[in-house]
Amino acid sequence: MPITRIRRARRHARTAGQCFLQPATAVWLVGVWLLLWGRVTPGLIASGVVIAGLAMSLFPMPALEIRGRPRPLFVIAFFARFVYDVVVASVHVAWMAVRPGPEPPCAVIGVDLHTKSDLMLTLVGEVLSLVPGSLVVEVDRASTILYLHVIGVEGPEDVERERSRAAAVEARMIRAFGSPGDRLRLEQDVRG
Repeated sequence: MPITRIRRARRHARTAGQCFLQPATAVWLVGVWLLLWGRVTPGLIASGVVIAGLAMSLFPMPALEIRGRPRPLFVIAFFARFVYDVVVASVHVAWMAVRPGPEPPCAVIGVDLHTKSDLMLTLVGEVLSLVPGSLVVEVDRASTILYLHVIGVEGPEDVERERSRAAAVEARMIRAFGSPGDRLRLEQDVRG
């Protein structure tokens, strides 16, 4: 009986995710179509809908399994810290760009992640890349390792600081949006 409930829950999660993502993708494609033309007319909207429908049927995206749900307090904390990180990193990178002296040293570091979800792995990579001074250069999907190019890394303590920062971003994202499995892995690692 529990296996049936799990399968039903997975099917519901997949269907709910597809019901949201398909129309959102179509609207996004129509928006891009209108931006390419530089104006909005009824004919362009209609042709955009046709083009979006053709693109989505000829090049279907794989089913995206969305597990978990947003947790409002953690979502607010995540976005507040994200804005703080962007502002602080922007000032830091701007200072490195204008200060006299040699160019700041850079490094590529690997960060082990807790998540097993492709969606969460992608979102963590995007958030890390949006903060100035770091950029995801490679993702090892099988072992869930992100490789980050980081500016201003002077030694081993800076490498560990950047790893800790990336792990903290993932932890905040898992607490805000993660699946129960991801949250369990995170809490086990924090305790252990």
